[in-house]
Amino acid sequence: MSLNSIFQYFVPKDKKFFPLFEEASSNLVQLASILHEAVNLPLKERDELFLKIDELEQKGEDLTRLTNLELSRNFITPFDREDIHSLITSIDNVADYLHGASSRMRLYQVSKITKSIRKLTEINLEACQNIDIAVKELRNLNSMKVITSACAKINKLESKSDDVYNKAVSELFENEADAKNIIKYKEVLSVLESATDKCKGVASVLESISVKHS
Repeated sequence: MSLNSIFQYFVPKDKKFFPLFEEASSNLVQLASILHEAVNLPLKERDELFLKIDELEQKGEDLTRLTNLELSRNFITPFDREDIHSLITSIDNVADYLHGASSRMRLYQVSKITKSIRKLTEINLEACQNIDIAVKELRNLNSMKVITSACAKINKLESKSDDVYNKAVSELFENEADAKNIIKYKEVLSVLESATDKCKGVASVLESISVKHS
């Protein structure tokens, strides 16, 4: 057992890192929820929500910075330092890609939102909700069943996202004659699919933590 593992039993674990993890995952759910809401609104009604997404993405960046700052200040951590860094960074990566999707929709003035775009934002929202569920279980490192279940759901959602993306791109090239539309829709679809890949990245970190503490 490492020195860090011995000392962690004497540390009040909820004082520093866990509130930051939980705030970051809650922020992620809010961002994904607003993005899904935005794609179900007319073009003129989306701008306010896109601005809110900008704010939430910045909040995620701030939480990542604060977590890394706490890592530099604290010798004793609730679990491995590299896992803490990987977890907060991987959550921030999801937020970056969801924000990227919203930025592209706004930049390209994507007026018509396709069923595939709506489906991908829905999948991402569900994946982020499962991240939030798993992160909130980290305080109890002796009970990992909820984390394992949430990660399994995220992995299935990532596979589902691949299927939706591949079908959408195939239909785009088959049915769309305007090259500009092909480029902008494919890019939005690609960023949304990549966001789900990043959710799977969070799940991998959570699974690694659960294995170490099982």
